Order: sequence, then structure tokens, then C-alpha cells
Amino acid sequence: MPLTFQHHRLSNGLDIVAEINPDAHSFAAGLFVKTGSRDEAHDVNGVSHFLEHMMFKGSDKYGWEDVNRIFDEIGARYNAFTTQEMTAYYANVLPEFSERAVEHLSHLLRPAIRTADFDTEKKVILEEIAMYLDDPGHRVYEKLMEVHFGKHPLGASILGSAEAITALKRDQMADYFKARYGPKNMVLSVTGLLDFEQVVDWAKKYMGSWEPVNAKRDHSQPTVAGLSEKLTDPKLNRQYTMGMTPGPSSQDDRRFAARVLSDVIGDAEGSRFYWALVDNAIAEDADFGFYPHDGCGSFYISLTTSPDRSDEALGIAKKELERVKTDLSDDEIERAKNKIASSLVLGGEIPMGRMRSIGSQWLYNEEYRSLEKDMATLEAVNRETMHDLMRQFPFEPMTIVTLGPG
Repeated sequence: MPLTFQHHRLSNGLDIVAEINPDAHSFAAGLFVKTGSRDEAHDVNGVSHFLEHMMFKGSDKYGWEDVNRIFDEIGARYNAFTTQEMTAYYANVLPEFSERAVEHLSHLLRPAIRTADFDTEKKVILEEIAMYLDDPGHRVYEKLMEVHFGKHPLGASILGSAEAITALKRDQMADYFKARYGPKNMVLSVTGLLDFEQVVDWAKKYMGSWEPVNAKRDHSQPTVAGLSEKLTDPKLNRQYTMGMTPGPSSQDDRRFAARVLSDVIGDAEGSRFYWALVDNAIAEDADFGFYPHDGCGSFYISLTTSPDRSDEALGIAKKELERVKTDLSDDEIERAKNKIASSLVLGGEIPMGRMRSIGSQWLYNEEYRSLEKDMATLEAVNRETMHDLMRQFPFEPMTIVTLGPG
């Protein structure tokens, strides 16, 4: 049977979006909040990610022991994530547990933020920051975002600095939560086997009393200067190089062509970077990808090499970016489109995958895109659209950050 889309907005501004699949055997629900590190003031940087942890510490009704217990009782597959631009909390259950999943998500998104829990979890966050600082790839990425976006909010770290987290107060977190985690800045996305009117009734019952918020976001365009920065760490024996250039945004349909281009240039196997750099043993890893953000986007290069071959590898990567502008073939485009189409279809076969897709799309664009529409947009990508993309986003200016033994 065909999939159907439904949308309803509660009186407090909470959007409910649903893709109903009568042939599904499960139900997925997620609450998506339009807030992340780009929406944080400097003195509370990292608070969105910290709040993700605090959600699982319990509400006024439940303690931290109850949160996992209740999800386990209904056999849920559940998780959460934080990005520069959104936080999301979701669960996948059998249809008979649909109401309990929606109810429990509602409690999750109304955390008590108890001082004792805050103090305990702060130590966990600081340990997580320290762990990621031991990861050279993460260190380069964090510095790349900071240098590339400069004073633009997208340059802020998702985890935050150890100094900012150490100084963060419980009441600062509570104020940030109150300002951003409410209807008008939040979407309830549900997919799978469901009765939409029933879901709307549950949303009214469990979320209808939530106070709406009027959260703002800075949509100014970043100014990219194409700067370079070198970091050194004598403990390392590899060189890590990342580059970033402007690309299309989450609102730009050229993001489909950008995804195809990323596969052609930098997929893990069979791409131009693979044959030019990895197969020739010049680089251990060579990746080219694409980040679509709210209002802007980025292409990126990521290379791992021996220290004495990093300049050579970066030079080859840049030559490949220039070469693809003139000799891109139809065969390459079709191969990439087929791989992406397989990924879209496989992800779209399960309610969890579609729930995340329609939830994030609505959060960014207040738009529903069916799998068929995504497939049609992908299928329309050809050499002409790819060349148009590269004329608009010619891989420059490029910000470059390296980390090695020095």
C-alpha cells in the first residue's frame, strides 16, 4: 500500500509530521529540536550536548534509573544526538507500544536538571572532551571548523571546551533549555504503522501543555578567507590534513548533486581520491565529503599520510578537484547515483530511517520529501547539473588545517 504523509500543528505550535506505512511492522517516533552549538552563546558553548546527557537523568516524575528501564520494558531501540544545528531524541518500538514511546519521549524532553545530576554529568562531559582531544582527526576537524567559519556561530564546538563546561552553571543550562526546547522550535516525527489521529491525541495529552518558545537563529552568511593553520604534536607519527570550501545548503536542491560529486571524488572505494592517493600508497586515508548546513554548506577534504608525504597528497587532491571540473564522465555519475540510491532505499525501508529523514527535513525547511521525490531529484542529476554546481562552488577559497609531529 502507498505511504501517506500527514501534518498537524498543536495550538502551542508543536509540529507533528507523519509518514504512515500500513505494511510496516514497527513504529518510530522522534522529537527534533532546532538548536545546537551554533545557537549557543560563547559562555555556554557545549550546553546543547550537555543537555542531551541530562535528558537521560530523568524528569520530575522519573529518576535516571527509570529512563532506561521504561525504554527496556517496551523493547525500544532508542538514542539521541547533538549537532551544530539540532538535537534529536528518538525510539523505535513495536506498534503496541507506540503510546508509551511517545509518552516516554515527552518525559525525556522535560528534564528535571537536578543539581546533583548536573554535577555528576559534568565530570562525564569533561572526560568525553579529554577523550576526543586524544583523537587527532577530531582535533583537526574542530580547529578546521573554527578557522573556516571564524566568528560565525557554525565555528563553535559541539562538545564545548573544558574551560566552558567547567564554568557552566546549572541555572545557565536551565535558562538555555527554557529559551529553546519548546514548541515552535520542535518537531515530533512519527513513521511506520500508526493511526495519525491517535498520535495527535497523544501529543496533545503529553505535550499540549508545553509553553511555546520564540527561539531565533543567526542566519548570516559566513565569510571564508581561505586561511591555513598548522598544529603540531610530537607524540604523533602521522600527518592529518583537512581542507574546507563553501558548498550548497540544506535548502538547496543542488545538495543532491553535491552528494553525487562527493562520491565520485572521495568515496572509500573506487573514487578518484582512492585511485590517486590510497591505491598508490601516498595516503592511508583520503576522503572528500559534503556538509549541508542551515543556510550554507561545505565540502571537505580529509587526508592521513606519513609526515613527509602530506604536501604531496594535498597537491594531488587539489589537482583532482581541478581535473573533475573538465573530465567528469557519465559513467562516474551513474555509478555514484546508483550507490546513493541504494543507500536511500535501504534507509527508507525501515521506519527509523524515514523518521529521521522527515523530522530533520521539516525542522530545516517545513517540507515533506517522499523517498520517491528524493529519488527523482537524484535521478535528475547529470553532467550539466554537476558542472553548474562546480561553477557555483569551485572548491575555493579553501581553509586548510594540518596536525602532525612537526
